[in-house]
Amino acid sequence: MSNIIECNGLTKFYDGFCALNGLNLQIPDNGGIVGLLGPNGSGKTTLIKLLTGLLTPSGGEAKIGGHEIGVETKAIVSYLSDAHSLKNDYTVKQQLEYFEDFFSDFDKEKALQMLRELGILETKKIKTLSKGTKEKLSLILTLSRNAKLFILDEPIAGVDPAARDYILQTILSHKRENATMLMSTHLISEIEQYLDYVIFLKEGTLVLQGETNAVREREGKTIDELFREVFRWI
Repeated sequence: MSNIIECNGLTKFYDGFCALNGLNLQIPDNGGIVGLLGPNGSGKTTLIKLLTGLLTPSGGEAKIGGHEIGVETKAIVSYLSDAHSLKNDYTVKQQLEYFEDFFSDFDKEKALQMLRELGILETKKIKTLSKGTKEKLSLILTLSRNAKLFILDEPIAGVDPAARDYILQTILSHKRENATMLMSTHLISEIEQYLDYVIFLKEGTLVLQGETNAVREREGKTIDELFREVFRWI
């Protein structure tokens, strides 16, 4: 089986601080849901920004679908950041049209379907939407691309438990069957049941990776229990 993500010696320094330390990582291209797990400051967002081309590495390399990070990878990756990039002066409809113009793989009908499901009106100005509704709109825009890899950076952080369930169900029900989803979080208990593959980062270093069921069987613990053990003193 080929890999959707490959990292070889991937390293990133910020002003002398090592945020990612010689990461070697392979994520199989099997259409699964991958949990990128670790506490705040573990290197999750740094890795995501390197994979999406928002940062350049200090050393090593990363590839997506066999391509070095660049134009080819941007065409097959749909990225939901932890900071929203919506245009406040647009209506929801105008924001969809903007995505349709910008991304050739944007499925507007799918986006409209999700808008109806989540009760978001096309005519609403984005600046009038609540924080939670803006998060839902950002998620809709991300999931409506026909991408090969979806990268979601902390999609359920900062929302109440009921909203987390709602967001997770939206993600799961609209995930493309053959697309891989990389989801970073430190809220393990919320998503463990959905994960096919897990990656643990600690202080910029890979401490564990593997298929979820195999890791549970090998360690004799749930992923949540293992996470609490590995990161007990952080």
